[in-house]
Amino acid sequence: MRHKFGYKKLNRTSEHRKALLKNMLNSLIKYEQITTTLPKAKFLKPQADKIITLGKKVSLSNTKRLISKLQDKKSAQKVIKTLSKRYEKRNGGYTRIIKAGFRYGDNAPMAVLEFVERNFESKKIDKKKKETIKKNKEEPKKIPA
Repeated sequence: MRHKFGYKKLNRTSEHRKALLKNMLNSLIKYEQITTTLPKAKFLKPQADKIITLGKKVSLSNTKRLISKLQDKKSAQKVIKTLSKRYEKRNGGYTRIIKAGFRYGDNAPMAVLEFVERNFESKKIDKKKKETIKKNKEEPKKIPA
């Protein structure tokens, strides 16, 4: 029986689990959608909802708690400025889990964790445009003889 066990351990040490949570929260806030395994998504969903709720109450102490939890000022500012404004009329349920089949190799159940009413442009933040990549390939490097 699993009485009085409040959270999933994910077969990791406490340090590894905390680092995993922080990194996945930062990725979720930055891209507003991530693909991960189903147990990790179920572990992350309540934490992400708590972060958004914390950002909705604007105060210095809450800002410090966000920065402490995320270890990233850009993510904390995005939570406070954009995400909390987007969900100010919603009481909880800021994220959703969509099952995405099974991973090739180990057959692990996969899931997509995303914000409800997300911004589709945020997924393309780090991707370079194809035009600039093609221009770089077309110009051959000239070697002086």
